[in-house]
Amino acid sequence: MITSTANKQVKFVNALIKKAKTRREEDLFVAEGIRMCGEIPRERIHTLYVSESFQKTAEGAVMAAGVRRVEVVSEEVFKALSDTQTPQGVLALVKQSHYTLADMLKKPALLLILETLQDPGNLGTIIRAGEGAGVTGIIMDSLTADIYNPKVTRATMGSILRVPFVYTEDLPRTLTELKKNGIYLYAAHLQGENNYEQEEYTGNTGFLIGNEANGLSDTVTGLADCFIKIPMAGRVESLNAAVAASVLMYEAARQRRKVRKS
Repeated sequence: MITSTANKQVKFVNALIKKAKTRREEDLFVAEGIRMCGEIPRERIHTLYVSESFQKTAEGAVMAAGVRRVEVVSEEVFKALSDTQTPQGVLALVKQSHYTLADMLKKPALLLILETLQDPGNLGTIIRAGEGAGVTGIIMDSLTADIYNPKVTRATMGSILRVPFVYTEDLPRTLTELKKNGIYLYAAHLQGENNYEQEEYTGNTGFLIGNEANGLSDTVTGLADCFIKIPMAGRVESLNAAVAASVLMYEAARQRRKVRKS
């Protein structure tokens, strides 16, 4: 049992929590909590850390079943490992997922494309809503928040394990490639030609969502096939990025359900 917060494993976990560079180099991320850890395929768990008290519970026994490496730690050490205010006593180091653009181009594709989205909570919410709406993938530029930031993974509520995603160093080039593959790109933009519900999203569709403060860059905007807007009542000018993305994704999901029923 690990009883010292100076243990090298504790320092390693803390580095994974705090540093995106360490996560990339080690190809691991940290997942915490009973629900999240319970959803992870056992073969993807590098190490499972459980507190001494959690280990003694029936839930602890179930969680550890089938995991190759389980480390029991004292309550004090688990608090040092945890990135939450109310630790549940279980935390896992998980092997990262790797996807390609081809993994997302299932027909009809429904893609969410994010440019310089900075808020981890927004990104996590988008991933969770994306799974619910049936997106086939999420594409992000290199300036978007790290998908394996603990705040992102918590906000996804497990969806990070199932939704395909890629980062691209050259978003305009990637968008050009998508267009060649028949993806029609819609930019959520204040100068939208039509309200979002007036367009059809039953074919291969990509929604472009920009930075929380500045929106989409001119270069990315210029690659859109169509500008759409979400009409606002009152004095509100625009929606939070995650809310706007969810509105668009669920409209696409609604239209696709309607087609399947007809």
